[in-house]
Amino acid sequence: MPDNLNVTADLLLRAYSIGLFPMAEHAHDTKLFWLDPTQRGIFPLDGLIVGHSLAKLVRREGFSVRINSCFADIVNACAEQTPSRYETWINADIKRLYTELHERGFAHSVEVFDGEGKLAGGLYGVALGSAFFGESMFHRVRDASKVALVHLVARLRMGGFQLLDTQFVTPHLASLGAIEIERSDYIERLQRALESEADFNRLQYLSGPDAMRAISSSG
Repeated sequence: MPDNLNVTADLLLRAYSIGLFPMAEHAHDTKLFWLDPTQRGIFPLDGLIVGHSLAKLVRREGFSVRINSCFADIVNACAEQTPSRYETWINADIKRLYTELHERGFAHSVEVFDGEGKLAGGLYGVALGSAFFGESMFHRVRDASKVALVHLVARLRMGGFQLLDTQFVTPHLASLGAIEIERSDYIERLQRALESEADFNRLQYLSGPDAMRAISSSG
């Protein structure tokens, strides 16, 4: 691994294009390392599992959802220690690099707010070609991160994306439809996705009912 001073946003984009992604051992670590899993997690964009209660919550718009309005807040929230997450892989260099990618239009956030306008959950990731690389998600209010995921998948479908990379598959993600594929399969899908363009910002605003229609559409 090169010295962190040599890890630039351009190098990060190049790494994504060949199937690599960075992590740190913990929030206070000063080093990054590259990962290249033999089994890769993805969300088939037509395979998100949305239960009845979640679908109802999204349609009723109990939360308000925005994109790219507070990217740094989302990254910082994903890096917070919680009772269920005592440690995080998001260190200062991760924050710096992804903030630069956001400023350059490659990194995006989906932000979920409660009825009082407080940040309730969200996620962030990187868009390259028609691939979206999900990095991290969090919630402070129950189901807020799931609402963010529904809106993300709907936005990706409507924007012409082909691949949603989750890096790994946890039991939680598997319950929502994430699957593992062989690295060779992933690389083939990645290369196809990089050969076409997509638009994360095609719609600035996406309502809950519209998000659910996009999820349910076969087109």
